[in-house]
Amino acid sequence: MSSLATPTPTLEGLLTTPAAQHAEAHPPLHRPGSATACLDRGLVLRQADEEFFRRFGGSAPRLVGRSFTDLVHPGCREPLLRQFAGLTEGRRDRFGTEVIAVGPDGTPFRTDLTALAVRGGTPDISAVWLTLAAAGEAAQPAAATPRKKILSEIDARILEGIAAGVSTVPLAARLYLSRQGVEYHVKSLFRQLRVPNRAALVSRAYSMGLLKVGTWPPKVAQDFVK
Repeated sequence: MSSLATPTPTLEGLLTTPAAQHAEAHPPLHRPGSATACLDRGLVLRQADEEFFRRFGGSAPRLVGRSFTDLVHPGCREPLLRQFAGLTEGRRDRFGTEVIAVGPDGTPFRTDLTALAVRGGTPDISAVWLTLAAAGEAAQPAAATPRKKILSEIDARILEGIAAGVSTVPLAARLYLSRQGVEYHVKSLFRQLRVPNRAALVSRAYSMGLLKVGTWPPKVAQDFVK
């Protein structure tokens, strides 16, 4: 294991907890090249190994104390929080899922994540142990996914406006459209991305990589524009 940012609790110590022993029937959580971290009940990063810090381009002082959800793509946060709730509410001991994380330069990348509830012999969890797959196993740059030019120029500008919280009337004035024209394009985006409302549209757009991460005001990636 690599050196850790804080002295307690240790990641090695988590291996001896009842929760970790319960996981013996499953594949091991830590493999060579994987990144490991420990979160508290509130999903705040308390310590991690060097590989974790390397992937997110930060040091212990910069990253420890931040919520883990700050390090993942906005489109992944809500479903990931639902998964974590299963751990913190005692409904499950572990879960595995693919997430889109955000690297040091703001570039999203896909990785497999495994989370384990650590209870330390008590009914309530005391920590959450995370492992991100080794880069050679499952971590793939999200940008490597083939991109289709699925948005017209006007749809891209409307999506950017919605993501920035601009309502229909000012958006229409900005784009020299009628209110009905904006609504027509919004409904077209709903159908194209298969979502029921504007909030879901923005979340879906981030999860697909249509909207750039770490950019304000929101900006559509030009690769998706016809």
